[in-house]
Amino acid sequence: MTHSGFRSFFARFLSARAVVCFIATLAVSPAYSENDRVFERTLANGLKVVVKEDRRAPVVTQMVWYRIGSMDETDGSSGLAHALEHMMFKGTPKIGAGEFSRLVAAAGGRDNAFTSRDYTAYFQQIPREKLGEMMALESDRMGNLIVAPEEFAQEIKVVMEERRMRTDDNPQALLFEQTNAVAFQTHPYRRPVIGWMDDLMHMTAAAAKTWHTTWYAPNNATLVVCGDVGHEAVFRLAERHYGGMKARSLPIRRIQAEPTQKGIRRLTVKGPAELPMLLMAWKTPGIERIGAEEPVDPYALDMLAAILDGHAAARLPQRLVRERQIAANVGASYDSLGRGPALFYFYGSLLPGHTPEVLEKALRAEIADIAEHGISEGELKRARAQLIASRVYARDSVFGQAMEIGSMEVLGFSFQAIDAINDRLEEVSAADIRAAAQKWFGDDTLTVGVLEPISLEEASVRSN
Repeated sequence: MTHSGFRSFFARFLSARAVVCFIATLAVSPAYSENDRVFERTLANGLKVVVKEDRRAPVVTQMVWYRIGSMDETDGSSGLAHALEHMMFKGTPKIGAGEFSRLVAAAGGRDNAFTSRDYTAYFQQIPREKLGEMMALESDRMGNLIVAPEEFAQEIKVVMEERRMRTDDNPQALLFEQTNAVAFQTHPYRRPVIGWMDDLMHMTAAAAKTWHTTWYAPNNATLVVCGDVGHEAVFRLAERHYGGMKARSLPIRRIQAEPTQKGIRRLTVKGPAELPMLLMAWKTPGIERIGAEEPVDPYALDMLAAILDGHAAARLPQRLVRERQIAANVGASYDSLGRGPALFYFYGSLLPGHTPEVLEKALRAEIADIAEHGISEGELKRARAQLIASRVYARDSVFGQAMEIGSMEVLGFSFQAIDAINDRLEEVSAADIRAAAQKWFGDDTLTVGVLEPISLEEASVRSN
């Protein structure tokens, strides 16, 4: 669950393909009721199939989600999950390199893919009568992908250029990447999804092929189909196209736990920028299980982010941008759902005449004010109303519904848990939010990153 201010930062957890398609579905959607007609079945080979019937238009979205992302990589192999995503479009014995997307377009559809820290997913949006063709294409590359050395050599250059454009030449993105790497010292979330440049330079086609052989198995995937379909017909198609694939023995995942942070961490990143930027990241709890017995803290933090930066009149933009004019932009964000630990972010770009220290003090004061005095019922009602509006918007498209269902499933939560999450959010009280502000924003769990602007000339000298 995320809020508008976090979109630019959260997008950096994903490959470039994902940014446009994922932003539209960042909000939590309404609970699934009996009338929503969601059905599920698990094939004998372990592939879970979830079907959401939506008859409003003669279109279908097929998504295949793999429970494998950058957090499953090891030191020295960062970026491998994302590089393999690129190679998934490079052909099989049946389909030549680059032909996959051409065939989807010829069927009147569009396709793409994205990689995150927690998962990798592929999708096609097509006319309903083309679903069987798309399943044939998708199952083919699940089981028969060719990773040709010559194709990989060319594609890894594309990935490296993507890294240069999105991170190395983007000071704000570099600040986020570096702060993330300092906040997490042992957990694999410290590595960027796109990978470190040195790892990309030394990556091999053989490593990418091994990644595919190891993890791209039906028992490590979830198939989501949403749109103008009948669930029984979809189950039959899934059995025809995916059912013959064999399950594989998946390696045991040993994810290194993050040790307890015992003091504030600070870093400075220098880059060619017009304005200094501040990024503050606190370690906070995420949702580990879903139910009435779970602590309220993740839900209170989610609502706190909405109160601080969930709408145009929220506290941070109103007080620090429009009233005090300290920052050109400022925001807060939090994502409670993931396979790893959560962070709560404050960030902002300074206006001339102000320093990062001034903004840090102002942001701390906003949290301290909520911790001491709490929030008004009016603020809480506005934040809830904004979330509800976002849910309605997200549910407008079959693609948005597929995104929501697939992300819940691949993170280890059933799509049915959306009901419980929404119920808990609705139950969050002003007292819960005040308690969260008091509990989770101490210095011992804080990492502070500052972007220090330098000239283009100085940046050029530093890069040589």
